[in-house]
Amino acid sequence: MTTAIRSFLFVPGDSERKLAKADATHADALILDLEDSVAASNAQAARALTRDYLDQHKDDSRKQQIWVRSKPIQDPGALADLAAVVAGRPDGILVPKVRSGADLLTLDHYLSALETQAGIECGSIRMLPTLTETALSLLQAHTFIGVSPRLVGFSWGPIDLMAALGASTNRTADGSFETLYAYARGVCLLTASAAEVSAIDTICADYQNPDTLRDECVFARQAGFTGKLAIHPGQIDIINECFTPTDEEVLYAQRVVDSFGDALGVVGLDGQMLDMPHLRQAKTILARARTQ
Repeated sequence: MTTAIRSFLFVPGDSERKLAKADATHADALILDLEDSVAASNAQAARALTRDYLDQHKDDSRKQQIWVRSKPIQDPGALADLAAVVAGRPDGILVPKVRSGADLLTLDHYLSALETQAGIECGSIRMLPTLTETALSLLQAHTFIGVSPRLVGFSWGPIDLMAALGASTNRTADGSFETLYAYARGVCLLTASAAEVSAIDTICADYQNPDTLRDECVFARQAGFTGKLAIHPGQIDIINECFTPTDEEVLYAQRVVDSFGDALGVVGLDGQMLDMPHLRQAKTILARARTQ
């Protein structure tokens, strides 16, 4: 991603009240939702409201990116969602319940045709798939790599995967993810790394518990995620804080980079031996700090 997006806030595409309040949040990106939060009977109204919001926020100086979550590519309503919003120039499409790279290729073709029709530069609208919401996506994860230059990241979805499997929970007694869902989380991280794109952590459903959210954010960032999805405006400040490198981290990362200089091997810093992985990690921290 050209800008490190720490927080994505879902906003129901059919709620005028919530859309009106979205501007006041500190989310790095809004996701105007045309999928799960919208009843089938309200789909057309949601498309119209979402397109109107996009048309009112075309100013290039806007502080937030605006994304749209369409229905899954295999859903007959997906193309109608895209046809309604592409001319509004969203920054990207979050596509749920992907099954394999073929779904992303189809989305890429839809977007290219609609961009051309609307007179928009082809390829300008990006895509962020939600992996692991279908069983097939776990078995076909390698097919997502390199499928489209629009791809900027992956998220993952344990709730939909639980439903797809007919399970009653995705957690163990201590609150941690059950083995299969921990594996799905790892698949998201591995696929994002292999594709050289961002990994965005799933939602924290317990939106009234800031301690739970903070724990999830810290755990996710330590694992390699660069941001997190949110379902409530009250979650945004904690997410942004947790996914922003601290002053101490930035200072140490700069010391690591300075210690290496032109060296291509091992250096010592504060009594510790550092090698190339430490240098790459330090450069990543500095790059993320510069984009905030």
